[in-house]
Amino acid sequence: MLEIGIKGKEEIIVDENNTAKALGSGGLNVFATPAMIALSEKTALTSIKDYLEEGTSTVGTKIDMSHIAATPVGMKVTCETELIEIDRRRLVFNVTVYDEVEKIAEGTHERFIVYNEKFQEKANSKNNK
Repeated sequence: MLEIGIKGKEEIIVDENNTAKALGSGGLNVFATPAMIALSEKTALTSIKDYLEEGTSTVGTKIDMSHIAATPVGMKVTCETELIEIDRRRLVFNVTVYDEVEKIAEGTHERFIVYNEKFQEKANSKNNK
């Protein structure tokens, strides 16, 4: 059962594929903000997926993050999430991201519980318009 306080943790190593230069979000070989956002979403999703009822998943609907320090290639990045609010199908997570030296990002992430089949059908219907 979903409840406030569920925590998640994921790690990644900064490599040539997740830099700002590689992802086109900047020109330097440092951990890219889009990669940090993806790691944050993955961490939140992974933390609660075993608590969801069969046939449901969650989709990211909002993210409010500050990327406050750069991380070079080769360094490990750790993302930690905590479920801080449940409002029916809306879930809000506190997110903190660290590298091996310091905190590099913080903020909140919102996800929404969806019924897989219904959600996919609605998305696919756009192809018929």
